[in-house]
Amino acid sequence: MSEKQKPWGGRFSEATDPRVERFSASVQFDCALARYDIRGSIAHARMLAATGLIPAADAEALEAGLEAIGRQIEAGEFSFDPALEDIHMNIEARLREQIGPVAGRLHTGRSRNDQVATDLALYLRDACTAAGRGLLQLRHVLVERAAEHLDTILPGYTHLQRAQPVRLAHHWLAYVEMFERDAARFADARGRMAYAPLGSGALAGSTLPLDREATASALGFDGPSRNSMDTVAARDHALEFLSATAIAMIHLSRISEELVLWSSAEFGFVELADAYSTGSSLMPQKKNPDVPELVRGKSGRAVGNLVSLLTAVEGLPLTYNRDLQEDKEPIFDSARTLGDCLDVTAGALATLRVGVDRMRSAAADPMLLATDLAEVLVQEGVAFREAHEAVGRIVGHCVEKDVDLSALSREDLRAFHPAFPAGADQLLDVERSLEARALPGGTARETVAAALAAARERLAAEARELDAGEEP
Repeated sequence: MSEKQKPWGGRFSEATDPRVERFSASVQFDCALARYDIRGSIAHARMLAATGLIPAADAEALEAGLEAIGRQIEAGEFSFDPALEDIHMNIEARLREQIGPVAGRLHTGRSRNDQVATDLALYLRDACTAAGRGLLQLRHVLVERAAEHLDTILPGYTHLQRAQPVRLAHHWLAYVEMFERDAARFADARGRMAYAPLGSGALAGSTLPLDREATASALGFDGPSRNSMDTVAARDHALEFLSATAIAMIHLSRISEELVLWSSAEFGFVELADAYSTGSSLMPQKKNPDVPELVRGKSGRAVGNLVSLLTAVEGLPLTYNRDLQEDKEPIFDSARTLGDCLDVTAGALATLRVGVDRMRSAAADPMLLATDLAEVLVQEGVAFREAHEAVGRIVGHCVEKDVDLSALSREDLRAFHPAFPAGADQLLDVERSLEARALPGGTARETVAAALAAARERLAAEARELDAGEEP
């Protein structure tokens, strides 16, 4: 029986059934952890030498061998063997081939349980940082496009019905706020990955004098984890990452839906660049918004990945159970999907053409100012509910008689309420409506310009924080 066909250790006398090998193998996807596994193993080997658990010369051989394997993997020269089950055993087997029996010292004081937990924590920390950078770039694009369109007016919508006029800058800054909260969720989740699992063993730590503080520091953690059982069993950090990813993808889906709607002939608010569109195999005139449609569709994958891991973890007793192997594929898929979607959405937004005139024309409907008309009465001392009812009757009259609201004279308006101080042509104006909303968070030009400036400042500060927190 060859070494690679044997189950773990000397406890077993039979080879693993090939069907079980295929069923339980994870190297086809957990190879994404390779560089983290090598990094963690090097820190572990150095600690073993520093504590006298292995000779310094052996630690040097281990480190040199691991670094060589890392270079092979990066160059695509490493052949992964599914019979060796996972990335950790593949690396250890190759290490033995390269440096001989001394490779067996590497696993001193370590279980695959705390090894996997360490690799995953390192991966997730980087994944959170990568998500933050992607969200930063997307918000940068939105802020710059918003600055270009500070004076572009379009209807704001509720229930997909025209509601009130807003600035396009204000509209796009709404997504800046959403994506900023998404970035904060990733940063917050990363902050809870501050403690190193390495040294927790299978579940109960080790009888060997390991220096957990040293390995934690070497790997960029604040310190060692506090409870060995929790360390190897917990996956809430993975769930947090998947949750933050799912929420971010939902926000990406929402802006994608608007790009799909706005690029239709019925709206005509934007035109996607050719580089972010596709044609039809049959209809030569078509220009399809495939990029935002795919982003919208991929949001379901992120939600499904979260539900998948929630279901896998639910009901598991302490500590490690093989079910936890099911955490990897959802994590890797969500991280990759989010990164790709952030990238293409930023590109699509940076290059699209805005139909300024079409937007302004849609916002010119006087009915969008009906609330302003009610608030005129409020300023004249009328209770809002009474004002709302009066303007509602005015709107009904205009619809029934096919009359332009802005054409109603003072006498026309006073037929519905005696408190109107002037005709609609004097009371209703899109620009004046926007400028009147100067409260924080409103649509007045100076308010939106200040929001743009503040967003730029926050982006710059966040970029500095990401640079400062970059892993060595």
